[in-house]
Order: sequence, then structure tokens, then C-alpha cells
Amino acid sequence: MLKYWIPFFNPEIASWGIPARLLRWLTFLWLLIGLVVLFSASYAIANVEHGNGLYYFQRQVIWAYLGLLLFKWVTRNPLSSVLKVAPYALFIFLVLIFATQFFEPINGARRWINLGPISLQPSELIKPFLVLQSAILFSRWSRLSNGWRVFWLGTFAIVLGGILIQPNLSNTALCGMGLWLIALAAMIRWQYLAMVAASGVGLASISIYFQEYQLKRVTSFMNPWLQAQGDGYQLVQSLLAIGSGGVWGTSLGLSQQKLFYLPFQYTDFIFAVFAEEFGFVGCIVLLTLITSFMTVGLIVAQQAQKTVHRLIAIGVVIFLVGQSLINIGVATGSLPTTGLPLPLFSYGGNSMLASLFLAGLLVRVAIENHQRNVVEFPKPSR
Repeated sequence: MLKYWIPFFNPEIASWGIPARLLRWLTFLWLLIGLVVLFSASYAIANVEHGNGLYYFQRQVIWAYLGLLLFKWVTRNPLSSVLKVAPYALFIFLVLIFATQFFEPINGARRWINLGPISLQPSELIKPFLVLQSAILFSRWSRLSNGWRVFWLGTFAIVLGGILIQPNLSNTALCGMGLWLIALAAMIRWQYLAMVAASGVGLASISIYFQEYQLKRVTSFMNPWLQAQGDGYQLVQSLLAIGSGGVWGTSLGLSQQKLFYLPFQYTDFIFAVFAEEFGFVGCIVLLTLITSFMTVGLIVAQQAQKTVHRLIAIGVVIFLVGQSLINIGVATGSLPTTGLPLPLFSYGGNSMLASLFLAGLLVRVAIENHQRNVVEFPKPSR
């Protein structure tokens, strides 16, 4: 019984193909590096805020353990079983997204449901089920009636609207682009895609126009040095951290910007701490890891024999790799400042659970690809 509670123990691995094994170890490596960087990035501020430098790290390890159990569960269960749960889970988290409006805002946003020591962020936890349900919808698109198409597209629109009013433009944009790209991979007619894209850009523009802080974020990243003590402060400190890393970095634990200069150093801007401590070489290694995960993921998608499996694999790559590149783009000043965490790096249990769930789905697609390619011959009778 104890073996089921050990995330790394899985007797079925011997029957997996190479892509599934490789994705599993890439996920574990990504998580391990993230935990090491979080330990460094959060120690000083945790010591000041909570009198315990390990405060955030200890909690992240607990969430990582729970996420790995979820990862193990997903990889051991057929995708057909997980797909049956997807629509019900999607509606549960949709209700929870709107339930956040009844809780006190944090930093001006209502994104969390506080349950004592635990805070739920439905907009993070819904991501795996958006991937699953969109894969179901678009894989069956040609066989569905217009009524069912409108129903599910309307449901997705309500999900995006609920996230937008929190307000959380960055997560709305990520989920919207993810759904759009999954539809593109399913080869939905370009007229529909163009209409949805135009609507999304229009809604984002309206949101930016009426939300002053969003407008400031979009404009300040163009030249943050003009407002180095104002709206550009976060980005300036992030760029100083990245620049201070040089080629080889200052070494683990020796970042200066994390010492109360760089805001959100263990969440949104954790990449800046990583870049300062591990330098240009470390950044290349991390980007190589993420690129390797993406490459293997796309190979798995290409090898999938079922359309729904192919779309799940593509969706996972979009949400994990896409969100990572957006976070890195924000930290380097290539994109406007957003509140998206770096998967498996940034502090937060909700992001950790969602990320490991998504990674588990990709591994499961790879496992089922291999199972279909294996032909078992009957044993000769004696």
C-alpha cells in the first residue's frame, strides 16, 4: 500500500516507450531545478516576513509532492477515463471562478478562494480541463450539431469572461490563445478562427482601456527606465538582476536583487533571480530543457493516432511551454508585465498542481501511443 504514496515508484515504467520516459524525467528535472531556485529566491523574504527562511520552500515541497501523486495517477489511468471527468470538472471550476467575487481582493484582484490555510485559484486549476474539453470538442467538431458547438463555445467564453472580471487579463489571454491554437491544430475553418481572434483582440483592447493598471503595464514596458521609480520599477529591477548575472552568474544564493529590491522575486519574477545566480549559461540550459520538453511533446502529438490525443498533447505544450516563454518574456522586458507564474518554478500550490497534471496528461498520451504500436504475439504452446 505504501508504494502508491511514493510518487517516483511506478512498476509500469518498464513498459513505457522512450518518449514517455523522457518526458517523465524532463518534468522531474524541471521541477527539481524550480525547487532549488525557489529555495534561494524566497529564503530572505520568508525569514523577514515569517521568521522562517524555509516557509515558502516547505509549502512548495508539500504541493510538489501532492502534484507528483496527481501526475502518477494521471499517467496510470487511461485517457478515456480522464476525458469523462473533464466536462464536469470544467463546470465545477467555472462556478468557483465566479465564486471568487465573494471573497476579499488580494492586491486589488479577486482571484482566490480562501479556505483557512489554503487558497484556491480556480483560474489556474481549470487549465487542464480546458485542454481536455477543448480537445474533445474540436476533435468531434465536424460531427457535432450547431447547438452543441454554440453551447461549448459559449461555455469557454463564460470561462474567459469570469477570469477577465477578476481582473486577470494575462490568464484570460493565455487561456484564450490556448483554446484558439488547439482549434487551429484541429483545422477548424479559418473564417471561424479569424472571427474569434478579432473578438479576442477587441475584448482585450477594451479591458486595457478601462483598466488603468493594465494600460500602465502595457505602456511602461516599452521604456521602463523613464519610470524607474514608478510603473517601470518591477521591470527595471528584473533587468538589473538579469544583467548582473553576466555569463556564469553570481552563484546559487548570491543574488542581490532578491534582497528586497526585486518585487515578487519568488513568484512572477523568479526567472530574474535564476538569471542573476546562474547567468547566461544557466538561462541557455533552462531554455534547452524547455525546448526539449516542447520538442518531445510535439513528437508525441504527431505520433498520436487519435485526434483527441493529438490535441491534448498540443494543448499541454501550449499551456506549459507557452506560459513559460511568456513569463521569461516579461522578466526580460520583451512583453508587458503580467501576473503569470513560471510553471514548476514560481511559488504557488495551484500552479504546481495544474502544471504537473498537464505534464501527466502529455506523458499519458505518449504511453498510449506506445501501447498501440506494440503488437503482442501469442505465446507458443508447449
